[in-house]
Amino acid sequence: MTRSELINRVYEELEGYTRKQTEIIVETFFDALKEALLRGEKVELRGFGNFKVKTRKPRKARNPKTGESVDVPERQVIHFKAGRELRELLNSR
Repeated sequence: MTRSELINRVYEELEGYTRKQTEIIVETFFDALKEALLRGEKVELRGFGNFKVKTRKPRKARNPKTGESVDVPERQVIHFKAGRELRELLNSR
């Protein structure tokens, strides 16, 4: 599902809002999610899952073309853990 498909889906569910207003609602949600993650906060959406920023330690890797050893620096990644309800829905199919 793309962002525009999500906006259309929310638009169809909401009554009394224009498509532009619905787009602003969805964009505001994503902006709030991004801002919380940038501050290092955990974002918990009950029934859906948790988003959290984790730090990956620096490590040695290998360039597959040359076989040369490469240093990979420390970096931050977003980790998503599905909530119980979502996991159960996925596994009951």
